Amino acid sequence: MPNAASLAARARRALADRHLARYRLRAEIARIDADDDAVAIARLLGTQEFPWGITQALSFALFRTYAVPSIGELLYDTGQFTGQTQKRYDDTVLLLDAPIEHGFDSPGGRAGIRRINQMHAMYDISNDDMLYVLSTFVVCPVEWVNAYEWRRLTRHEITGLTNYYRRLGKHMAIKDIPETYEEFERFYADYETKHFAYHEKSLAVADATLDLLGTFLPYRLLPRSIVRRMSFSLMDDRLLDAFDFPRPTAVERALVRSGLKARGLAIRHLGSPRPEPIYGRQMSQVRGYPTGYQLGELGTFAPGCPVPHQNRSDDAATGAQTAG
Repeated sequence: MPNAASLAARARRALADRHLARYRLRAEIARIDADDDAVAIARLLGTQEFPWGITQALSFALFRTYAVPSIGELLYDTGQFTGQTQKRYDDTVLLLDAPIEHGFDSPGGRAGIRRINQMHAMYDISNDDMLYVLSTFVVCPVEWVNAYEWRRLTRHEITGLTNYYRRLGKHMAIKDIPETYEEFERFYADYETKHFAYHEKSLAVADATLDLLGTFLPYRLLPRSIVRRMSFSLMDDRLLDAFDFPRPTAVERALVRSGLKARGLAIRHLGSPRPEPIYGRQMSQVRGYPTGYQLGELGTFAPGCPVPHQNRSDDAATGAQTAG
């Protein structure tokens, strides 16, 4: 019969083995070059290490951009964000996910970026607004993961994510892209301080997005009013004031944020690494293309131009949605 010492030794070995397994992806990412292979770092973080958290963060990043009136008005005027909110959500996820899944230099990655650029070219969008949107993609995932996920990001991972979005910005012809995460962070904060303001069109887009959130699990099990109060509890005062949303109580903030932190702790101590990546097209929230899609057919088109713009041979990334 094993004695107490041998049992304790087995327990220590089991704990050490579990720690190695739980932190396996962090160790793998640490061996990837953050400059030359930033796509691999972004892919591992977004599809295996923190798929739920980074998806939430990127959704929240886009939500923040509505509070800049020049962005919120434009999105309202397209009619997509209020009249076809689910489709606009799906298309955004799928197009942004194409270079993550396939790489920037793949046919699928090029097709996704081309479609994004074609849509942006239809409107008069300032470089500063484009740069601000890009900065939310850099800053919001880092803030969300560090606040609510089962571990914090390493400096190496933050550099990899920053370099991934710097490269995305270059493919979108954005100028004056910051070099470091800290420079993105400063630009993000300064731009919001200068440009956040109330506009009724921005509010309409924000309300439509919150309504869509209420249709996702587990939120659709709750009354809409509670989902909204939960959402408000995750917003900072600068964002709340821009939409003229009511400020949540300290108790509401504590309950919602503590719940997210508790989820992270549960994953740290009880969860296992995801063995396979889960991409945007596999997320349960993406519901508009049950039989598949062509990247070149996603998004909005100019009036009288319903046909995809790219060559079919360069649109290799066709996907079928599966529940994730």
